[in-house]
Amino acid sequence: MLAYQIDSYRHWEASLNRKAFGFGQFSENFTIDGMPDREVCIGDVYQIGHAIFEVTQPRVTCYRLGIRMDEPRMPALLTSSGRPGFYLRVLQEGDVGAGDEIIKLRSAKEQMTVEEINALLYSPDHPRDRLERALCIDALSPGWRRSFNTLLGSIEAGATSGNAGLAPAAASNAVAPGFRPLTVVAIQTESADVLSFVFEATDGLPLQQARPGQYVVLRLRQSADDAPFFRSYSLSGAPSTGRYRISVKVEPDGVAGTYLGGRVRVGDTLDVSAPRGDFILKEGTNPVVLLSAGIGVTPVLSMLNALSAAGVERQVLWIHAARDGKHHPLSAESGHLLSMLEHGRSYVCYSAPAAGDRIGVDFDDTGRVSQTMLEKVGLPADADVYLCGPTSFMQDMKRTLGEGMGVPGSRLHMERFGGVESLNPGMTDTSVRAPHLPVAASTEGPLVSFARSGIATHWNALSYQSILELAEACDVPVRWSCRSGICHNCESGLVSGAVAYAPEPLDKPADGNVLICCARPVGDVVVDL
Repeated sequence: MLAYQIDSYRHWEASLNRKAFGFGQFSENFTIDGMPDREVCIGDVYQIGHAIFEVTQPRVTCYRLGIRMDEPRMPALLTSSGRPGFYLRVLQEGDVGAGDEIIKLRSAKEQMTVEEINALLYSPDHPRDRLERALCIDALSPGWRRSFNTLLGSIEAGATSGNAGLAPAAASNAVAPGFRPLTVVAIQTESADVLSFVFEATDGLPLQQARPGQYVVLRLRQSADDAPFFRSYSLSGAPSTGRYRISVKVEPDGVAGTYLGGRVRVGDTLDVSAPRGDFILKEGTNPVVLLSAGIGVTPVLSMLNALSAAGVERQVLWIHAARDGKHHPLSAESGHLLSMLEHGRSYVCYSAPAAGDRIGVDFDDTGRVSQTMLEKVGLPADADVYLCGPTSFMQDMKRTLGEGMGVPGSRLHMERFGGVESLNPGMTDTSVRAPHLPVAASTEGPLVSFARSGIATHWNALSYQSILELAEACDVPVRWSCRSGICHNCESGLVSGAVAYAPEPLDKPADGNVLICCARPVGDVVVDL
């Protein structure tokens, strides 16, 4: 149950220069007189009418309040004001009516007010001692508890920027924007349609070591006069500070693959970003399942390289789907790496094996990966599953593993070549459209490139208030909730360039990231979407 105070109504009427609001204007269940956020503590217990309630957390505000108030900044204003309101947990059911007296039955053991708890998550200040105090409050809701635990973990890990309580993956894997010229030192044929490119630094200085599963962004140009275009490629080799390897599928209608396969030669220099992405191999001792199809082999091969180099004793099972032997890239390398692991094994499916493909030698099964096949192979209990491949394959496998086989979502990790999994709360049109240039695209202004979607278009300040709005106009997959710099759901990698914020976010994103919901480009920018 959400409670909001009459005193806060009066504050907003004066602050926004509005006439008197009607009860329920802030979408609360209870409009109350008294109990200000600066005095009420998480864990306080109250009786209202015949019911008993416990305070559990501050209000979490989304964009809908901005619509209701006809003020887009309202989520940010409410959160930064120290007047968010709070949620109540029902401890004892009973009748409640207008005019009922609110009686405080007991105070929380740990005295931290709603205002304090709200600021501890959303402001830039996250003192360790106050986080530890907050986590001692038994009544604190599970979501806020997870956020504070994550913030505490990021402090212990030495994080110096970002808000891991709101965007843990984005904050923990952020890297500095910009590109570095690297030299192609080798080009290797891996299958009928896959080439590997090996890069080393032109200046001899160490490269930033990738975490197993991460990718780099390449900045490519058809000619010196053409605008650049960008493509993301998973690193397929062992993590290294000396060289990077990407493995690229070359398709007849693929602009980047055709460019790399047809024009790039050993000795050429390309612009390459630092490794990025949160599809990474987690440390631990539990079993690992690598599940891939087609060119989805690349990030999980990097993971297998890391597991093999470390000589882990973990169970490692790699299940891979390919068309046939000619279209099974890096098969010899993966087989060698698995043979070096004491508890490593593989299972390969060919959907259309060629006459020369030998079952039991080159592959293990015919057809596509299915629940029946997975059950036959036998997934290790408590395994972390790392899934990469074409979109339809990953959707099928996510449904099969989650709904059909009961793999918890926390143990299912997916890489999406096309960008993030959308989060558009309250939107009724959920149809998926391929990213495209916006209608009536501008021909002037800063160039905004969405690296993972392959879209580049000029910024028009008259048409868009934020990079988020431009991304939506291009049907680039995005995540958001507040649309005003609070929740960090939209936090994305800034591959290159700089942005300005309007409004300023309450807490800045991690260095190297951008909150697209309130950011505008300052010159050309490349966003990791």
